[in-house]
Amino acid sequence: MADFKAPFPNAEQILEFIRENPGRNSKREITRAFQVKGEDKIKLKKLLRKMTLGGQLEKSHKSTLNVKGDLPPVLVVEISGIDAHGDLTARPAEWHHKEDPPQILMFAHDKRNKLGLGERALVRITANKHKGESGYIAKVIRKLESQSSQIMGIFRSDDENIAFVNPTDKKDRSNYIIAKSDWNGAIDGTLVLIQIKPVHQRSRHVKAKPAKILKCFGSVSDPKSISLIAIITQGIATEFPDEVMKEAEKSQLPKLGTRTDFRNIPLITVDPSDARDHDDAIWAEMDSDPKNEGGCHIIVAIADVAKYVKPSSELDKEARKRGNSTYFPDRVVPMLPEALSNGLCSLHEGEDRDTMAVHIWFDKRGKKINHKFERGLMNSHASLSYEEFQNAREGGVSKRAAPLLDTVINPLFEAYEVLQKGRNFREPLELFVPEKKINFDDKGNLTSITTKTSIPAHKLVEEFMIQANVAAAEELEKRNIPCMYRIHEQPSADKMETLRLFMQSLDYKFAKGQVIKPKTFNQLIKSVKDTPLENVVGTIVLRTQMQAKYSPDNIGHFGLSLTKYGHFTSPIRRYADVLVHRALITALKLDDDGLSKNDLEFLHETAEHISNTERNSMIAERNSTERYIAHFMSTQIGETFAGKINGVARAGLFISLIETGGEGFTPVSSLIGDYFHHDKEHQLIEGQHTGIQYQLGDSVEVRLKEANPISGNMIFELIDDNLTKHQSRQRPRKRGGQPRKRKRK
Repeated sequence: MADFKAPFPNAEQILEFIRENPGRNSKREITRAFQVKGEDKIKLKKLLRKMTLGGQLEKSHKSTLNVKGDLPPVLVVEISGIDAHGDLTARPAEWHHKEDPPQILMFAHDKRNKLGLGERALVRITANKHKGESGYIAKVIRKLESQSSQIMGIFRSDDENIAFVNPTDKKDRSNYIIAKSDWNGAIDGTLVLIQIKPVHQRSRHVKAKPAKILKCFGSVSDPKSISLIAIITQGIATEFPDEVMKEAEKSQLPKLGTRTDFRNIPLITVDPSDARDHDDAIWAEMDSDPKNEGGCHIIVAIADVAKYVKPSSELDKEARKRGNSTYFPDRVVPMLPEALSNGLCSLHEGEDRDTMAVHIWFDKRGKKINHKFERGLMNSHASLSYEEFQNAREGGVSKRAAPLLDTVINPLFEAYEVLQKGRNFREPLELFVPEKKINFDDKGNLTSITTKTSIPAHKLVEEFMIQANVAAAEELEKRNIPCMYRIHEQPSADKMETLRLFMQSLDYKFAKGQVIKPKTFNQLIKSVKDTPLENVVGTIVLRTQMQAKYSPDNIGHFGLSLTKYGHFTSPIRRYADVLVHRALITALKLDDDGLSKNDLEFLHETAEHISNTERNSMIAERNSTERYIAHFMSTQIGETFAGKINGVARAGLFISLIETGGEGFTPVSSLIGDYFHHDKEHQLIEGQHTGIQYQLGDSVEVRLKEANPISGNMIFELIDDNLTKHQSRQRPRKRGGQPRKRKRK
């Protein structure tokens, strides 16, 4: 019997084999797969060469072949964004073609794909074979410690042909040189996004890295550029796709239909004076039921966003992708288009609005005894600011508040007195973290920085919202419907041990192994109130706490001292709340627009995604605030300020200014007069000769030396007469020895 001879492959069969078998795309593998033997090997070699010259194939590393435009099975990628399902999107780290690279997806549920925007990884890719999809699916082999190839910076040029870009990232000390052909319309002082150009060989004498301008964003002198830097750096989307905008604009006006009519109940909104969107409205009365003497009945009515943002709609995909609204000192980047966020979903005074409302009843001790959810139609009887609401209670009644004083405002405060009893009983964590407000004039110029003051009105609204959130979580758990919980873990054992050792160094006993509750920390803070240790203990307690996040698995909320807690009250600005609304609709059979199959299937992935978008927004907001404060302080170089130490490192002290909240650094090398050792356990540095100590939480006086609005950096010089008087008789610095152990007085 003659030997079997396999048919010789044609070009289409070879292309199909390479696509379906990544990792087996060498000439040897192709020869083996098609059982090519003898003289046909030469024939195959000629065919592959012809396909390469003809543009069907291209050579990769190690003599492998790829379909033209396809990617090799293993490559370095850079994370470029997050898609509507919360999965990461990536692009090849090196791409030298004119056309856009194919899409690369990295699934959020794969625990190896823990990467942030701009980070790089070595990945293995396979073709995306999901129905109707194209591109690739990637799995991380290992994360690479390298910076993003796209960088924000300030374009600088005083020459016709040479330009440089100074990065806005305070940690990036690189210099980027831009050839004239790559300026892309940039002029001196333009805020730009650059792409680092690949360089195979560069002289060690040339420090600047070549790059090209991808996009220009206007002059850096424009105050709005300060928040724009954070927006672009953190990858926060500012524009809505056309299909999302069209869907929002098609939303229909509210109608009563089968909804409960709340329009005769005088619900009001209470918000900051500059608020544009109003998520929640409140109302209260003392309970008329003789069986609940001294108790109260409250209503919390929330914008019914779920009516307008349907599962798997374009609005839903975009809202999930964004995760939340992001708030900057000068602007808001909303989760939903303005037609909804400031329109049909905002509870404007005097306008009918769809609502999801909850009635809650409390006994005279402030304990919740019952609740009931309804979908309704409401009409806000007033939109009051916190200050206007509080002033009315204290006798300074405005014309708008006067008709509501006896019927609405006073009953709300009376109900709050009842709720306070329940709050005091559960003893949530009480930490005072002062917030700064950055103020602008009509032209957008920064005018001042003030401290936000907390008034009872803030706490009233907060407690009403907390109780509504608790009711939502309890209702879903009772009906066995999945809930997007807001969870907050108790501090880790390591953090608690650090706190214990620190308090021990201050001669305060903090028992090891005790059961930790929020009131444990409250008692600790009270024990040092109005003493020199108040700042330092408050700071270390704050840093001991874990970060809250979202999860479908309930472990309770440690900080609020609650066993069940979900976010329900802000669906305009948080996607988690939209899911809780849908879950309630499903649980209570309020309509057919509840949780979808897709919502349920990806609940864990969504929780992780929106926790990440929340952290990303927090970073952007913090960085933007730092830059605005540095911009404000840049005109006060050389002036002195009161501050406190909020961080201690071997390299120096991190100091926060009392008046503006601005944060800066004092290098230990600038502390002339002694050699300072770092004591990590006690969170201090101590002078080797003088014994002078600077510890976390200490009050200090500093002089401003530098303030960079672009990076947000500020450098301070410490002013201390005790240190200064030693400068004239300073001893030579020694590079060894241990600091003397001193008890803090």
